[in-house]
Amino acid sequence: AQVLKTYHTAHGGKLSVARIWSGALKDGMTMNGERVSGIFHLSGLSTEKTSEARAGDIVALGRMESVATNDTLIEGKEGGDLARAEVPQPVYSMKLKAADRNDEVKLSGAMNKLLEEDPSLTFEHEHDTNEWILAGQGEMHLRVAVQRLENKYGLKVEGTRPKVPYKEAIRKSVEQHARFKRQTGGHGQFGDVHVEIKPLPRGTGFQFEDKIVGGSIPRQFIPAVEAGIVEYLSKGPLGFPVVDLSVRLYDGQFHAVDSSELAFKTAGRMAMSEGLPKCDPVLLEPILQVDIFVPNEATPKANALVSSRRGQIMGFDARDGWLGWDVVQAQLPQSEIHDLIIELRSISSGVGSYGWKYDHLQELSGPLADKVIAAYAKEE
Repeated sequence: AQVLKTYHTAHGGKLSVARIWSGALKDGMTMNGERVSGIFHLSGLSTEKTSEARAGDIVALGRMESVATNDTLIEGKEGGDLARAEVPQPVYSMKLKAADRNDEVKLSGAMNKLLEEDPSLTFEHEHDTNEWILAGQGEMHLRVAVQRLENKYGLKVEGTRPKVPYKEAIRKSVEQHARFKRQTGGHGQFGDVHVEIKPLPRGTGFQFEDKIVGGSIPRQFIPAVEAGIVEYLSKGPLGFPVVDLSVRLYDGQFHAVDSSELAFKTAGRMAMSEGLPKCDPVLLEPILQVDIFVPNEATPKANALVSSRRGQIMGFDARDGWLGWDVVQAQLPQSEIHDLIIELRSISSGVGSYGWKYDHLQELSGPLADKVIAAYAKEE
């Protein structure tokens, strides 16, 4: 048997709708190591229990908690592997949060059930923007999902356009000195560092170099300096995570009594906050590699659509195995792709689609960059 669909019902729990391909399935049998707790014929919203199903039947199997849509069921402990339906890549997304913060745990449980029922949905945490992103096959698809959360699980949620995970980098090198000194009634705080901040090629990431010689900073305090630097890089001068730079710690001073890990961590953070604005920071936007699939007659419109969204056409070709279809290869800023599927379907009588993957980060400057920085600063 193979599971075609999964439902979570209010009173009957989880139901796995399966087609029997061969043999007979009886209530109480063990399939894939899990006991079948009831076999049901479905008719609209009603269920009719039966004791057996045979080849060709489509029935619902009760409470098979570890079984998912597309799974192949075989009597015993291990399942087989029949051909699985391909899950399409999401092409439309929204930021989702519970209207009432007390419902966040409830939302997590409801989303797990919703994803089991509809594998073409995804619900993932975007680390860079600290948002939970619900993604699917279009605006109406996500609207239906939100309505199901409200009607079936009693959850009021808010869906908005997700943020773009912009980054920032630097274009100049700087040497920076920072000293953190504080005297209180007891022991004070003292940390002194000299660092060199340099840009790195795109995609390199962050590198920390310890070049301290002669014990100007004790070894036990150097990890604290790096921790302070990394802490600052989570939000640079423009307000975004900083990438592709190296920081070389080459000198400093310490006090035998007042120096501590906290003091040197603070000094490292101060060196970055004072030095990075001098390094000519620049905004980086993510660029995606996009393959657009449309009928031949819609190809010119697809090309124009890419150009209107600051995209770059890399080429186009006939789509393999699809007579009368083209695939347009392009690179598009992630900020321009949010509602691409809506316009693409509009120009192709509803049949166009696209696939995408992250490609690289690209500098963004001028009025567009100023607008992005101002918008994100306003939200803080």
